[in-house]
Amino acid sequence: MFMIKPAIPEATLAKWQRIVNLAAEMVGVPSSLVMKTDMPDHAVLLSSRTEGNPYSVGQSFELNEKLYCYSVLQSKGELVVRDAHSDPDWCDNQDLDHGMSFYIGYPLCWPDGSLFGTVCVLDTYDNERAYRHRELVQEFGKLIENDLALLVEIERREKLERELQDHLEQLEDRVVRRTHQLSEANDDLQTREQELEEANAALSVLLSKLESSRQEFEDQILRQITGLVLPHVSKLKHKLDGQDAEQVLVEIIEGNLKQVTSSFANRLAGVLKNLTPAEAEIALLVINGQTTKDIARVLSRDKSTIDFHRNNIRKKLGLRHQGVNLRSHLLSLQ
Repeated sequence: MFMIKPAIPEATLAKWQRIVNLAAEMVGVPSSLVMKTDMPDHAVLLSSRTEGNPYSVGQSFELNEKLYCYSVLQSKGELVVRDAHSDPDWCDNQDLDHGMSFYIGYPLCWPDGSLFGTVCVLDTYDNERAYRHRELVQEFGKLIENDLALLVEIERREKLERELQDHLEQLEDRVVRRTHQLSEANDDLQTREQELEEANAALSVLLSKLESSRQEFEDQILRQITGLVLPHVSKLKHKLDGQDAEQVLVEIIEGNLKQVTSSFANRLAGVLKNLTPAEAEIALLVINGQTTKDIARVLSRDKSTIDFHRNNIRKKLGLRHQGVNLRSHLLSLQ
């Protein structure tokens, strides 16, 4: 798995600078270095601030077999050269150009094992003190590797935090978009619900008007048949008394008319059920707008008889001494 190798912060470089200074002082050498490797270059990242140190920060070398550090990087292990002048493997190495015949170096690695560079100390002679304390240089190298591991972990966590933050922002965006969509859907639903309520209200008004018109039509038919037709049919039936054939026809007509009005008359049943037949007949004529004189003429009765029945109707309906018009009351009961 690819590992991100972060840049070294200034604070960490300052810490490492103290380490190389301390290493040079403790083992008694003029040069203590942290080298950074970027193939094929090998450059001075940090150099001890000690007298007689010929290496400066940023100084770069091309890796080759004539560099001490090249051997360290190749073996990933310790290299100790006590006197390069007397060592045939190192008698012509490049660091002798600076008079550095003594070398102790250790590899520096990232947590995944890949090379970061080297930590090393150099001198112009076989430094016994540095040789005896070379493990101290190695421990300094381990401190640097621990810092590298820490930097990688910090970078990893920061990367995870950035990814998590990006994920949260995307999630928040999705929530905002979804909330907006739900809000629009809710608004649309409310609009449709309002339109449906308005349509239902309009339909209710229409049905009410239709029912009212139907009732008015039925009442008109009822009043016309009961007030204008049936009384004459009744009279005709009495006049045809003894004429069986004609009387049967009249009775058939009367029965059919009553059958037609029966479905309309149900609303008046509650009003008329307590009246006598004569009173019910007069009540229907009153509803039809007939005056007492008209009713007396239609029914071939005296006006006083009609007044008597009208008073009985008012009494049964609780209208005596009320000053309420009988016809208006009967119409309201429809």
